[in-house]
Order: sequence, then C-alpha cells, then structure tokens
Amino acid sequence: MKLRRLLAIARKETLQIWRDPRSLAIALLMPLMQMLLLGYGVSLDIRGVPLCVRDEAHSQVSRELVERFVASGWFAPQRALDSEQAVREAIDQRRCAGVVTIPVDFARVLTATGVAQLQTVFDATDTNTTNIAIGYAQGVIAQTTAAFEARWAADHGAAPSKVGTVDLEPRVWYNEGLDSRNFIIPGVVAVILALVGAQLTSLTVAREWERGTMEQLISTPVTALELMVGKLIPYFAIGFVDAVFCLVGTVYWFDVPFRGSLLTLAVTTAMFMLVVLGIGYLMSVRIRSQLGASQVALLLTMLPTTMLSGYTFAIEQMPAPIRAVTLLVYARYYVTILRSVFLKGSTLADLAIPFAALAFYAFAIGWLSVRAFRKYLD
Repeated sequence: MKLRRLLAIARKETLQIWRDPRSLAIALLMPLMQMLLLGYGVSLDIRGVPLCVRDEAHSQVSRELVERFVASGWFAPQRALDSEQAVREAIDQRRCAGVVTIPVDFARVLTATGVAQLQTVFDATDTNTTNIAIGYAQGVIAQTTAAFEARWAADHGAAPSKVGTVDLEPRVWYNEGLDSRNFIIPGVVAVILALVGAQLTSLTVAREWERGTMEQLISTPVTALELMVGKLIPYFAIGFVDAVFCLVGTVYWFDVPFRGSLLTLAVTTAMFMLVVLGIGYLMSVRIRSQLGASQVALLLTMLPTTMLSGYTFAIEQMPAPIRAVTLLVYARYYVTILRSVFLKGSTLADLAIPFAALAFYAFAIGWLSVRAFRKYLD
C-alpha cells in the first residue's frame, strides 16, 4: 500500500464531499437534528398521566387521597366524574388514561377499621403506559395506606401491627435517580453514528459509477485496499467529529453522568466507526446506484440499531430466537459499551467481549469490501 496513492484518494474524496451539499448536510445537520429529536422525543419516564376522579365520598380523607395522586407528579388531574357512564365516556374519548373511584363509605370504613377499598380503571390500549401508570398508582396507594394506618393506630391508642411485615430498603447503583434519559441517550449516540456513517460512505463508489469516473479510477495503479482506506479516511474524520459532538452533547446538554475513561470511549468509538463506515462502503461497491446503496445501508444500520441493539427494547425480555439474532447485531455491542462507560465507568478490560466483537466485525467487513471491489468493467 503506497502512502502517496492513499493520500491522493483521500484528497479526491475530501473535495467530493466539499462540493456535494447533500453529503455536507448529512454529515453536519443530521447529527444535530437526530440528537434533539431522539434525545427529547424518546423517554421511558411517564409523567403527567391524565387522571380523572370519581369521588363519591366527598370527605377530607378522599380529598387527601386525590392530593397525594397529584403531589406524586406522575398524574395530572383532568376533571371530576359523577357517574359510571361518565367514566366510560372519559376513557373512550381519551380524556383520561385512568379513573380513580372512591366509594361513598370510604371515609367511614377507613375510620372504623383502618382498611378501605377503592377502584382504579385504566385504558389498556397503550399497554406500556398502562403498566407503568398502574405501578405508579399502586405506589401512591401503598404510601397513602401506610400513612392512614399509622394515623388510625395513633387515634385509637394502638401501635401499628408489625407481624409479618417486611421493610424493603432498595439501593440503586449507576443510575441512582432511575432516570430513563441516562439509559436512552447513550444509545442515541450509537443510532446517529450508525445512520450517518453508513449513509455517507454508501455514496462513495456508487457515485463514481453514476458520474462516469470509474473508468479513470480503474486505469490508475491504485489497489482495492488503497481505494477503500483512502475513501474512508475523510469520512472517518467527519464521523469522529460527529461522535465528539454527540458525546459532548450527551454529557453537557442532557446531563448524562460520565464516569469512564475518555481513552476507552475514543478507542471503542473508533472501532464502531470502522464497522459502520465499512458497511456503507461495502454496499457502495456492490450496488452501483447511489439511491440503492443508501437504501440498503439504511436498512442494515437503522433497523438493527433501533430494534435489536437494546437501545429501546430490553434484550433480556425478547424471545429466545430473537435474543440469538441480536448476537449478530454489531450495534448491540457498542450500545453496551456506551452505557457501561458512561454509567459504570467500565474500562477496556471490562469491555473485552463487546470490543472483540466490534473488532471482528471491522476486520470481516473490511476484508469483504476489499474482495468485492474489482478493477474491471462488466
């Protein structure tokens, strides 16, 4: 591999990028747009669930219960309902995601026995939101029950029962606030780099065919390896700039804690960039249309990264055959690395397995790309 020829190809590709507004837009604007859209648009935290109340008791105790729902921050009261038909209409018309019904004898039964019942109804067409909202409601009710029980015992001169009770003292590591943003934003970085990197390099060789310059390129003494490395150097530099922008935004804009080593992050990000750039270049070699190459590159990067990498859906909760498929998804390993470096402070030694998987992908895709390029016209 001759350095002179390598630099000549890199310089040629840099000029092509500079003269192509579309490539510049993809390289510079798409990371910013994706970071803002995915960073703010994707969240597993459910806040302000619209909640309606059917208070048949109209007592101080029932009002206190409603106030506890509001004070939790998880629910946003919408309106008071006065009949079963109003409950059904509120849920059917999606004015409320849930309805709390407090029976007419709630305060009397609670005062007399220390135990009372109430009903919650939730719209389960959105199962994810419903499951989380039910958990929130159970938490509010459990806290309220404990407070009412202590108050009832104090009013009756009795000590609260401790027989058969278990006190749980949970400790949460790495994401102490249970903020889903700390879990999701590092995965957003992987999505952006996969999309931008593959889209840019999918145009490289296909552009030569469409513009009729491939004949001149083939006639030069440049080898397939020199062509691949020379064309990828400018995109690697652009991709790394995008990576720095995304990672800095993750820490300083979205306030995701960073506990790891910058060297570990740089090395693993560089390896991931080689993988995604190689995929785009391979598609550009195999498919001589820029549109076709970019579409296939999008299919091979966007869908696996968003659906099967653990970015949005927990791999552990997937069926066994799908979990086996995720082992072939290169983005899975980078998402694991990002979360471990950011939240756990993992070192390169701790990440030996996912890093080795990325290195294998980089070598295999590079080898396939070199073998795919042929210096002849057919």
